[in-house]
Amino acid sequence: MGNVVVVGSQWGDEGKGKIVDWLSDRADVVVRYQGGHNAGHTLVIDGKVYKLSLLPSGLVQGKKSIIGNGVVVDPHHFVAEVKKLQDQGVEINPEILTVAENAPLILSVHRELDAIREGQNAGLKIGTTKRGIGPAYEDKVGRRAIRVMDLGEPDALMEKIERLLLHHNALRRGMGIKEINPQTIVDELNEVAAGILPFMGKSWSLLAQYMAEGKRILFEGAQGALLDNDHGTYPFVTSSNVVAGQAAAGAGVGPGALNYVLGITKAYTTRVGEGPFPTEQENETGKFLGEKGHEFGVVTGRKRRCGWFDAVLVAQMVKTSGINGIALTKLDVLDGLDEIKVCVAYEYKGKRIDYLPASMAGQAGVTPVYETYEGWKEISAGARRWADLPAQAIKYVRRIEELIGSPVALLSTSPERLDTIMVIDPFQA
Repeated sequence: MGNVVVVGSQWGDEGKGKIVDWLSDRADVVVRYQGGHNAGHTLVIDGKVYKLSLLPSGLVQGKKSIIGNGVVVDPHHFVAEVKKLQDQGVEINPEILTVAENAPLILSVHRELDAIREGQNAGLKIGTTKRGIGPAYEDKVGRRAIRVMDLGEPDALMEKIERLLLHHNALRRGMGIKEINPQTIVDELNEVAAGILPFMGKSWSLLAQYMAEGKRILFEGAQGALLDNDHGTYPFVTSSNVVAGQAAAGAGVGPGALNYVLGITKAYTTRVGEGPFPTEQENETGKFLGEKGHEFGVVTGRKRRCGWFDAVLVAQMVKTSGINGIALTKLDVLDGLDEIKVCVAYEYKGKRIDYLPASMAGQAGVTPVYETYEGWKEISAGARRWADLPAQAIKYVRRIEELIGSPVALLSTSPERLDTIMVIDPFQA
């Protein structure tokens, strides 16, 4: 039995929540390794809907769950989300949930800075969720972050906050914004310290113990690899590394612990926020995909941009994340289309290329080259066997496998957990 890393292979919103929940049945431990509460997962279990944005999806299954050091944690949101799930009947206590002691915290100063930057008329708009994720990661890299463990050392907290505000108040003066009194942040953290400290632990040590015991670990990613700070559509990306390799650093394990990488891949493409999107369909096709696929953000409610499947981008993410197999989701959304297109290459400056350029100008300047396939009128929704799928749908799936260079390990045909066809068990691959 091996450990599995789940990573989104597009711009997020690929349906990771359902797949992680489905895999949690087979796992002993579920770990979040990057991001914050800016990326939502929706789980539908026996008709009951659970919406998570920070807590690992395994909690709903009653599995041991860990928030790793690579995650930035908003302590107020943490307390609220725990309560929300508990109110839905989910058991959450320090035995089942651990938060890494060295995970950085998101503070009100981060949320405010994020919103101010995104709301400015001048400068580049990234399309962030304004939840303070980026500024919190900046402080982590700048070595001035307040971390979970700091809440347990109140005598030293003021000094650390003063050091943090030396930076932030200089920024605020430059933007003509009122400076923050350190006591304000102290009071803010004291409000929630008792709600998060009982969950604090040495996540790296726990994971080493679980691996020694032969437990199966599921590393749960948020967002998608095309939002990776290094390998995504920079600068229209998130503030952390999203590719599968981050699972090791963000959880506190060696790379040898990552046995199988499962890339969650939507059967078409969506994107939230600003940035390049070569196959975007601002027409009736895009409207069809958006309405039928219920393409609205779990966290923000923002409408997602929709377009055809981009095999160039997914193939590139297969390489950068070392994806062993994909979980193809939302195939059923394509039911009823007369024809379906797939981007198989780009044209750029008169040449045909098989990759997305790294530069902003290059990403904005590519034109998709499409192959067109016959659609299917039969229903794939709810299929649980290959034999239940329309013949044209199977042809579409097989062509995607060829184009991206990775097999389909799982195929999802609805939001319901059981509407899943397993070809390869990632834990046994």
